[in-house]
Amino acid sequence: MCQHQPTCPSAEATDREAAKVIACFPEQGWSLLCNGVIIFEDTGELLPDGSCIAPHRGPARHALVA
Repeated sequence: MCQHQPTCPSAEATDREAAKVIACFPEQGWSLLCNGVIIFEDTGELLPDGSCIAPHRGPARHALVA
């Protein structure tokens, strides 16, 4: 699917979010990557096979301040 050189990570790769954005809809909160993955602004993902990755944000920055 990806035509970039070097090729972007596949949808099955652990670094799949590093693929290039080919369509962005910030008003709807999602972007399509060249590997077919849809990423959401809450960090959730929809893979090309229909499976979902739950949001995986880290702790809020203000929560790290003691």
